[in-house]
Amino acid sequence: MPIRLPLLVLMGVLFLSACAGHQKPSPQSPLSQRIDDARVFGDGQTSPTAQVGDRYTIPAPSLDARGQIDVDMDTPLTAAEKKALGATLDFEFVLDIQETKDVERFFRYFTHDIRDRFEIWLKRSEPFLPEVRDVFAEYGLPHDLIYLPFLESGYNPMAYSRAGAGGMWQFMPRTGESFGMTFDWWIDQRRCPRLSTHAAAAYLSQLYKIFDDWYLALAAYNAGQGRIARAMQRSGTDNYFDLASIDNLLANETRHYVPKFMAILKIIQNLEELGFDSIDWNNGHRLAEIEIMGGTDLVALASSSGMDWDTFRQLNPSFRRQVSPPGKKVTIFVPEEKQTAVVAYLKKPGSVPFNGFQRYQVRRGDTWSALASRFDTPVDVLKRINNRTNNTLRIGESVMVPASATAVAAASQSRGTSATQERASQRANHIVQSGDTLWRLSRQHGVTVQTLAQANGISERSTLRVGQRLYIPQVDRAGTRTAATNVVQYRVQNGDTLWRIAQRFGVTTNNLVAWNRLPRNGLIRPGDNLKIYVTR
Repeated sequence: MPIRLPLLVLMGVLFLSACAGHQKPSPQSPLSQRIDDARVFGDGQTSPTAQVGDRYTIPAPSLDARGQIDVDMDTPLTAAEKKALGATLDFEFVLDIQETKDVERFFRYFTHDIRDRFEIWLKRSEPFLPEVRDVFAEYGLPHDLIYLPFLESGYNPMAYSRAGAGGMWQFMPRTGESFGMTFDWWIDQRRCPRLSTHAAAAYLSQLYKIFDDWYLALAAYNAGQGRIARAMQRSGTDNYFDLASIDNLLANETRHYVPKFMAILKIIQNLEELGFDSIDWNNGHRLAEIEIMGGTDLVALASSSGMDWDTFRQLNPSFRRQVSPPGKKVTIFVPEEKQTAVVAYLKKPGSVPFNGFQRYQVRRGDTWSALASRFDTPVDVLKRINNRTNNTLRIGESVMVPASATAVAAASQSRGTSATQERASQRANHIVQSGDTLWRLSRQHGVTVQTLAQANGISERSTLRVGQRLYIPQVDRAGTRTAATNVVQYRVQNGDTLWRIAQRFGVTTNNLVAWNRLPRNGLIRPGDNLKIYVTR
């Protein structure tokens, strides 16, 4: 029997060995040994593949009564499609590709049913593919695997699944954390293309070391290594295609995982023949890495170099807030030509930690819970910002809270409208155009005229000037979520509570109650569908 090291220790050992480069074990470990090795790791990466449920995930095809993908198999393929489907793959996969009917089904699905989406994925992959290729080469992995995010997320760093998997490589929170990626209210590093790609390379190397077989490794990436180990034990076989052929042994998603990937590889190899644009391998980002202090105002930082918030977020999708995590240095990525301007901004006194926060004077009746609800921020986050461990708040004392329309209004009452106007100018995210009015902007961005006026230290009857710089708080009419969000549909599982779901998605229980019009007691039942707005 193998020595059973604790899970995190063993994962750490294999992580380090994977970083040194992948080598295929020889001779192949016996089936019983591989089952035991996989059991040690359990189901850390359970069902990571994006499921249907929101527009940021891959649409799941409908299945027939036998669990087969339901596509039109009667329409004849074109000559080019027949050639592409029947061609031998010119890739590095260590085993011969097994031709199955499922491969053709998914080939038709990607080239016919969702062809327009596949075209989007191809274009979206171009900034990432060169670096993913280099990272996987560094780990000694087969080149083919750089196309796995097409299957996982459509190469979308912002993708979330119903199960809570996130990022381009669709890591579950626990697995992502085991590979050094932080996932909390402030930041989700599973969405960082660079960090998640290194983690995926290490994890795939680790799975191959366990199973000695790439098909089984891919199945384990989808279902969790523990599930594949149990399937191998029950069936007595270590052949992925044999496992997939046994009814009710593997989930449909796992049975289809490898054929779906094979179909994608066939398309990638024959893009031009199939009428797709070829991949532009020179379209990658040329980025500079810059370390910033905790609490840095990211909107002001981006503006200092001429970038709007959306552009900055495309390069730094990990951030879930417009302020970097307090008390923690993190790395940002900016275009090389913007590096000098960003560094200059960071040297200014105005970029000191907590620049993205407002001071709030405690009033009668205020509690940490009340402040958490008012500023849509978890209590533990508010306490960490203010270095507090107890529940005491004194009337008249000041505490730091994240900037919001309410906070700006409170600040304007204590510091005057000129300070608010200066603050709004620093955070400006809209330049007034001809025809703009406060009323029109309020309707366009889903905020009230009063909120816009308070946030900018002006009157609700103010006439806007062309070229005037305004700060538009990105809150909806209820003030409960930012405008830049992913809408995730989540099905309640056995054992779920509102608190656990809120922690998984980085929101508050009050959010979940408001978004889903739940009873005040927050009662939920297995099978309920919840709508969750995840900051992107």
